[in-house]
Amino acid sequence: MLEPGPKQEALIAGRGYDSDAIREDMIAREAKPVIPMRRNRKAQDAVDSAIYALRNLIERCFNKLKNSRRLATRYDETTESYLGLVLIASARLWCRHFVNTT
Repeated sequence: MLEPGPKQEALIAGRGYDSDAIREDMIAREAKPVIPMRRNRKAQDAVDSAIYALRNLIERCFNKLKNSRRLATRYDETTESYLGLVLIASARLWCRHFVNTT
């Protein structure tokens, strides 16, 4: 059985996920939807730009992780081995970042 994770505080998504159903679901879960409104909506709500900027960092991290071919194609059959590979690839990215900043 999966253990519950930390409480979700926000959903950061692109314009393609702007729907009333998603927004209502996030509000019911007591999470803040950080989704820019589509241009054709009559009422435009402001988006927290500091939180929304994190979306770009997360997408860049996933793109760098996908450079590892085994991660992108999911050759591993078990969850444990796939998670292990994700951790190894993440450590490689962290080491590269650490070496390049010093």
